[in-house]
Amino acid sequence: MSIEVNSPAFSLKQAENILAQACELAELPAASARPMRLGENALFHLTNVGVVVRIARGPDYWPDAYKEVEVSDWLGGQGISAAKAVDIPQPISVLGHPVTFWFYIDGRNGGPGDVAALGTVLRRLHALPAPEDFRLPATSILDRVLPRIEGAPISDEDRDFLTARVDSLAAYIKKLDFPLQPTAIHGDAHVQNLMIRGSEAVLIDFERFAWGQPEWDLAVTATEYVTAGWWTDDQYRLFADSYGYDITEWEGFDVLRQTNEIKMTTWLMQNVNESPDIAREYERRMNTLRTDEATRDWQAF
Repeated sequence: MSIEVNSPAFSLKQAENILAQACELAELPAASARPMRLGENALFHLTNVGVVVRIARGPDYWPDAYKEVEVSDWLGGQGISAAKAVDIPQPISVLGHPVTFWFYIDGRNGGPGDVAALGTVLRRLHALPAPEDFRLPATSILDRVLPRIEGAPISDEDRDFLTARVDSLAAYIKKLDFPLQPTAIHGDAHVQNLMIRGSEAVLIDFERFAWGQPEWDLAVTATEYVTAGWWTDDQYRLFADSYGYDITEWEGFDVLRQTNEIKMTTWLMQNVNESPDIAREYERRMNTLRTDEATRDWQAF
């Protein structure tokens, strides 16, 4: 099922247009849609039918959209609590954007009290054997960063700085000697990619799933702790203890930290014109990247 034309710049208004057409193709009611988030994807909740619609930013995301549905089925078969795709032919194409449909999880997003649960979920995920029915792509940690930089409404000075930083980090990453064995990894393993339903932690957002080094998953929360200041000492200790390994004690962590900092900054940068608050936070994060000082005062969006 598809509607294909050249896609203009991605924005909330554009996403709402795609949503209406996708819901018509899927025979689902768009009238009850409520926006949830605009990031790498636009997310909408169809409140009348308990479905979440995920709209990717553009045609480059098609492989990830197919993979997300496959990963959902695989995780369920492995006994991992995970988001479930609606049983319809999908992804759907609208204006070149892949659109997927997911059962709404009636719970809350993970928060400060759930970092230990995240550590436990990651430990279980990283212990799984490789899937047999499909092949996970190899990890490509920086693959989305340069396209973000090239397309963002930022100054040439910022663009040149960020591009040079990506090149430098790519060279350092190639030299790392990782201590853990490669596994299936989430690829965006922050606590808000858990939904808490009662006492159950449900894993969501599978577009960055890959086969690679589990250190990358662990470094997300560690960077949020060291650089952003989003976790207390006790909260981070609970995360590391529940997983059984503290990534900050590894000598290569600084490279992973700096990589996550630029990923977090360029993710936010995509929406720099959406609000003054985002613009201010972008400048705050750029200052951290330029000075390499962990101010621990980043704001979450």
